[in-house]
Amino acid sequence: MDTHVKVDETKDIESLYNESLLKIERGKITKGKVIAIKNDGVVIDIGYKSEGFVASNEFTEEEISNLKEGDDIEVFIERIDDEEGIVISRQKAARIRAWERLKNAFENNMQVEGTVVDKTKGGLFVNVFGIKAFLPASQIDTKIVRNFDAYIGQKIPLIILKLNPPKGILGNLTSETSLVVSRRQVIEEEKQKRKEETFKLLQEGAIIKGTVKNITDYGVFVDIGGIDALLHISDISWRKVNHPSEFFSIGEEKEFVVLKFDKETEKVTLGYKQKTSDPWLTVEEKYKPGMIVKGKVVNITDYGFFVEVEEGLEGLVHISELDWVSKPKHPSKYVSIGSEIEVAIINVKKDERRLSLSLKQLKPKPWQLVAEKYKPGDKVTGKVKTLTDFGAFIRLPEGVDGLVHISDISWTKHITHPSEVLKRNQKVEAKVLNIDPDKERMALGIKQLQPDPWVNEIPEKFKLGEEFTAKILKKTDFGLFVELPGNVEGLVYSSEIDNSKEIVEGGEIQVRIIKVNLEDRKIGLSMKNIKKA
Repeated sequence: MDTHVKVDETKDIESLYNESLLKIERGKITKGKVIAIKNDGVVIDIGYKSEGFVASNEFTEEEISNLKEGDDIEVFIERIDDEEGIVISRQKAARIRAWERLKNAFENNMQVEGTVVDKTKGGLFVNVFGIKAFLPASQIDTKIVRNFDAYIGQKIPLIILKLNPPKGILGNLTSETSLVVSRRQVIEEEKQKRKEETFKLLQEGAIIKGTVKNITDYGVFVDIGGIDALLHISDISWRKVNHPSEFFSIGEEKEFVVLKFDKETEKVTLGYKQKTSDPWLTVEEKYKPGMIVKGKVVNITDYGFFVEVEEGLEGLVHISELDWVSKPKHPSKYVSIGSEIEVAIINVKKDERRLSLSLKQLKPKPWQLVAEKYKPGDKVTGKVKTLTDFGAFIRLPEGVDGLVHISDISWTKHITHPSEVLKRNQKVEAKVLNIDPDKERMALGIKQLQPDPWVNEIPEKFKLGEEFTAKILKKTDFGLFVELPGNVEGLVYSSEIDNSKEIVEGGEIQVRIIKVNLEDRKIGLSMKNIKKA
């Protein structure tokens, strides 16, 4: 009984073994199990009476390092010989499977992934499942590609354009002409899918995300999901925009408002400022003349600078509103772009979209400072700013000009023009005679720095009949102006000139006092009847 059972079991085992051998055929791929990993290769059991051996050069270093006993692996049966055993190839099995995957992808228009391994004049070579494929330059991108080196080493999605598997297992499995791929078609297909999705969302007034693709002087082109939409410069901000690059940079993602959409032409017009209401609509309700507001300097010009008091709402600080001085410096000397400042509102015009601002209104008026600092009788120091026929304007440190009338330059000299004794930018001292801050006027005097010589000095020094040596200053139709001792001027009347004497400007003559008019502050002289002559 036991012997019969053992015979039956032996027959069953032999039957199973013979059946497994029938499955092992030359030229087919079969699955085996790793039973040993050696230095020169891998021993694999595929169910034959002897194990197969795959050389280590059919594996990459990474594959060998990750391989372990018991792993399943596919191999290609090259030859079966009862004496020599079985010859198998792991590499050919992998290549056959690769072509099968490529064929399936090609027939079903499926994407595959490849790694760019090299370049050539006409395009790139890509490794796809271990098969070398050719990617023509025209199929790399939707735009012309000039730098092939940038793609080396990149993994990229592809569509197979041409597939010619080699004939026979031992054919040229790596021939690049057998496999042609396209990255451009993947990009176009994805763009079309995005377009279809975007079309579902597009309607006027809708908020949509987009990526800045290009910036020009007149606007911004935005990719809103496979569609290039235009954002015109006039729709970027409620305030004046000098260039779109002030607001956008290439590659950044923003939200936009759809203003117009034509599905047939795929033309889309976007808005950015429309995400918020127009601040000019309520400007007169929010801002009143005299208010002080904070803002940011956004632009500087030769005629002033612009301040953004809220998003989209700008006002101008004209150069005349920079400072109280008559000739302010360039606006860039007062502020810089991006700085936060306070300004006073001086005018609001909603219809003209104009907001006038002032910087100087926040500063004390110079005439107020002058009125508080000086009083009549005080000494001041300044520079001669302007000379006129009637006097000289002196610029004080506070930036205001005081007038020295021609009659207040000297007690004793006859001055016909201030330039006779003063020069522009000359530093001088003067005494405050009068201040009127409301009319922005200040009267100064230079002669008042000294006591009035006509009160005591001149009456005592120059008496009737006394004679003096005088210097001729000027000859006129009505007489000679001369300088007496002590820089006192007198007039030799034309009727009192001794023509026998030499009369030369700058020369000296003897004169006699014949008149002293203290009220008019004049001394009359004569060259006649001189005792010392």
